[in-house]
Amino acid sequence: RENFIHLCNPHLEKMKEDILYHFALGTGTHDFPALFGDVKFVCVGGSPSRMKAFITYIAEELGLGSPGCDYPNICAGTDRYAMYKVGPVLSVSHGMGIPSISIMLHELIKLLYHAKCSNITIIRIGTSGGIGLEPGSVVITRQSVDATFKPQFEQVILGKTVIRSTNLDEQLAKELMQCSKEINQFNTVIGNTMCTLDFYEGQGRLDGAICLYNEEEKLQYLKEAYDSGVRNIEMESSVFAAMCNLSGVKAAVVCVTLLNRLEGDQISSSHDVLVEYQQRPQKLVGYFIKKSLGKV
Repeated sequence: RENFIHLCNPHLEKMKEDILYHFALGTGTHDFPALFGDVKFVCVGGSPSRMKAFITYIAEELGLGSPGCDYPNICAGTDRYAMYKVGPVLSVSHGMGIPSISIMLHELIKLLYHAKCSNITIIRIGTSGGIGLEPGSVVITRQSVDATFKPQFEQVILGKTVIRSTNLDEQLAKELMQCSKEINQFNTVIGNTMCTLDFYEGQGRLDGAICLYNEEEKLQYLKEAYDSGVRNIEMESSVFAAMCNLSGVKAAVVCVTLLNRLEGDQISSSHDVLVEYQQRPQKLVGYFIKKSLGKV
């Protein structure tokens, strides 16, 4: 059964042209079905360089393209986001934080709709701070929760507070977990992910420019988070889950932990170790895509 993108915006049908400003793409200047109609998997992450590395990696894994091949940035007309494509896989950067990924998702979802894509799976791959996990562990998100541990995304629209669900696809999470067991290269867990509005105070760090609480209060908060099921902290998952839910898109969040926040705040691992950690979500999602396409 074909599952197409659902757009929750009746106004778009009245527009002669839809300009995706932050992608430097538009329905009047680009043939979306020809460019993107075969896309089945979309992987998004904060860093443009990481998403370029992912498309290079997945091209090799799927046997598409030649070794050393350079993949052009489809959004080269803007410096906001970067987008790369190989075969049925689209790789897009989203920047840091809820506002940045929200803007990207609005335009990405419209792009997939205009391209008449169906049966899409979107996966956010990224980094995070772990709670009670060894650095390098991978967390597949069950639910995204806010800083009070509620599974919701809260946004003010036309002066009114709107609350949206942040549940993610349970079956997809189980499939990704099974893939990790088959790879058997690193520790992977399914757990809740806390999405915050800030990297420092919002995550209870002691090392920001401003901090008006003590270490005991910080640890108490993080332990409460752990007891509620939270296993990692990042800054994008809540709006990602909410927008994918509303658009009828199957979605998952797969993040590696760079440190255990119960043991400190600063990321002190060497560059080489961090690079290897950051490749773990790519390996897991790459294996999942290969398996989904019958190439494992």
